[in-house]
Amino acid sequence: MAKFKIDLIEKIEGEARVKYHIDNNLVNFAQIEFFNSRYIEDILIGSNPLDALVITPRVCGICGHAHLIATAKALEDCIGCKISKKAKIIREITLSFELLQNHFKWFYLTIYPLILGKAQIKKAINPSKIISEAIAILAGQYPHNSYAIVGGLVGEITPIDIFEVKQRLKAIKRLFREYIIDSEIEKFSRCEKLEQMLNKDGDLPLVMKKILDNSWQNLGQSYDRFIVFGDSLLFKSGKSIGTRYREHLNLKYIEQFKSNSSQAISIKYRGKFYETGPLARAMVMKRALVKEAHRRYKDSLYSRILARVCEIPLLLEYIDDLISKIDYSQKAWINYGEFPKECQGVGVVEAARGSLIHQVQIRDGKIYRYTITTPTQWNLGNSTKDNPSTAQKALIGNRADAPLE
Repeated sequence: MAKFKIDLIEKIEGEARVKYHIDNNLVNFAQIEFFNSRYIEDILIGSNPLDALVITPRVCGICGHAHLIATAKALEDCIGCKISKKAKIIREITLSFELLQNHFKWFYLTIYPLILGKAQIKKAINPSKIISEAIAILAGQYPHNSYAIVGGLVGEITPIDIFEVKQRLKAIKRLFREYIIDSEIEKFSRCEKLEQMLNKDGDLPLVMKKILDNSWQNLGQSYDRFIVFGDSLLFKSGKSIGTRYREHLNLKYIEQFKSNSSQAISIKYRGKFYETGPLARAMVMKRALVKEAHRRYKDSLYSRILARVCEIPLLLEYIDDLISKIDYSQKAWINYGEFPKECQGVGVVEAARGSLIHQVQIRDGKIYRYTITTPTQWNLGNSTKDNPSTAQKALIGNRADAPLE
């Protein structure tokens, strides 16, 4: 007789559960069921296009800034609006800060207690507080700020603002070295050998060694297929199957479908499930340390944790570089004129957990259709036993009596 076990999924935008199908103490299938849909896309139908700038950031309390930027990009794409380089840089800085905040909190509130048994709340709160201050200096209230608008930003940035941001950036770097790993940012971001990382002091080596000591490093392997749609100076779009990289993604090949047991829409690309997020970005960008972990352990628990934490020094360096390129003489906002009565546009960004895509279609000056594709839809899709999603495949074969598995 088949046995079942149900777990709730937390820390996502919505409520969901996993129903495990168990045979001989092994998971032979798992259904990922979302209880409801957010329906924000439906709320937007018939609205003024600019209303989306206020509504879509409320999709998620964790990555509201990413939704705001994706919305602004989609609306700007509708009218062919080109914003100033300064506005682009400030948006990238604040978005990068949001990723940083998410990575710190994810590591210390989810992964650390999962592996070592106790959350490190102060180590999550301390950098998050400083990062929130840095975002607020540039963007106002956080998390649901509204500073990014069609045409650029709502206000000008001053050298004093940037000075304040740089001071907080220094503090975050100090906490990274004090908490995560005792290594200079530049050296760690270019580290190529796992042994070099494991021999350092810090919570990252502690977690990774615990995984190896308990032989957990191969848990969670899935299709070994990765996809990235966002494109910036730090990330580039493309897909990777194992180590084989391909460019030229096309949104028309995204397939959406809904299973009978879940209210959420799942996603495929050209008929296949893909993983998005930090590991996907590292594989597409060919980050040396993560590639070394992937060579040994494929798309596993070990590789995913390492990839996400390894983005922290990359983002810190990226913000430093962006700050140095700000031209204060440029305008923060450019008058874009009016929206055409009929148009459509796409906005894509890389959120903390992967590619976020907003697509908007306007008719008679109002929103006719709005589609949001989130990282959760890529990674936590629900499909059939014969063709499981990325997460479902990663769960199959795990022991039912092992809590971590």
